[in-house]
Amino acid sequence: MSYVPRWRPLIAALVVVSTLSACGGGGGDDNNGGIVGTPVANTPSPGTVAPDASAPALTNNIAVDGRNWINYRRSQLGVPAVTENALINNAAQGHSEYLRTNNLMSHDQVAGRPGFTGATLGDRLKAAGYNLGTSGYAYGEVISGTTNSSGFFMAEELVTAIYHRFVMFEPKFREIGTGAATASNRYNYFTADFATRNGFGPGIAANAIVTWPFSGQTQVTPNFMSDTEQPDPVPNQNEVGYPISVHANIDAPVTVQTFTVRPRGGANLQVQPVYPSGGTSERTAAAIVPLAPLRAATTYDVSFTGTVNGAPVTRAWSFTTR
Repeated sequence: MSYVPRWRPLIAALVVVSTLSACGGGGGDDNNGGIVGTPVANTPSPGTVAPDASAPALTNNIAVDGRNWINYRRSQLGVPAVTENALINNAAQGHSEYLRTNNLMSHDQVAGRPGFTGATLGDRLKAAGYNLGTSGYAYGEVISGTTNSSGFFMAEELVTAIYHRFVMFEPKFREIGTGAATASNRYNYFTADFATRNGFGPGIAANAIVTWPFSGQTQVTPNFMSDTEQPDPVPNQNEVGYPISVHANIDAPVTVQTFTVRPRGGANLQVQPVYPSGGTSERTAAAIVPLAPLRAATTYDVSFTGTVNGAPVTRAWSFTTR
């Protein structure tokens, strides 16, 4: 039996400024502002999202549990954990309080409104004392709101929404801060802010990718509700299959030659390609979304061929739905 929570939009944003000589020098911005996501319809009820014994222990603190769940999923993906930073925590907490106080969902704050701490995430990080520096930095934010009080649940729904996943799974982020606020009607707001400064973090191996769902993953959600994600990853269609993605380092352009998924022993599914939005043609992640919900308790085989930094990459893996 599915559980469908009452949601406001989830929102993800990513800003990158790269001046690393290893990246060829220069600078640029990749802004995913205003991306709105949604939960899946076939969501497990609160307290049942932990798929195995290695999951973190529930503390019933939304900010702590959300941060721990993000690192749990990053570890399964194969990217470095992000370290808690108290200054980023302050920025994230301030934004969650602003959303609660003003009864809205947005990355932007408006000066003069109650709880204002900075118009943009960059402003809020600076106001919290987090100095991004000038030698290469990146930061991103995802937010959600729901009547569900589980930080595990909220973080997992953010992973499911593909544009949020692109931000949350960036390999070269080093630090994280999270904050949560609960309104008098028990509506919960969760903010997760990510950053790296003074050069990017170690990330994954050069010219490599990591995949989600990861190879051998089980209990994968079969479906995804597309319509409330802006931009909509699958226009003119709502219920689709769970997004499948590949991720490289933020300074490693990815090109896709083939990207397919099929039920074991069956034909390739029809899919919609999805890429991170923004003002740059150099994409460092890619996804496909099946155009129909996946079947329950079924193993799916995925194949990817393409390039990372111009080097050929081929991957084949499988996962199983719940």
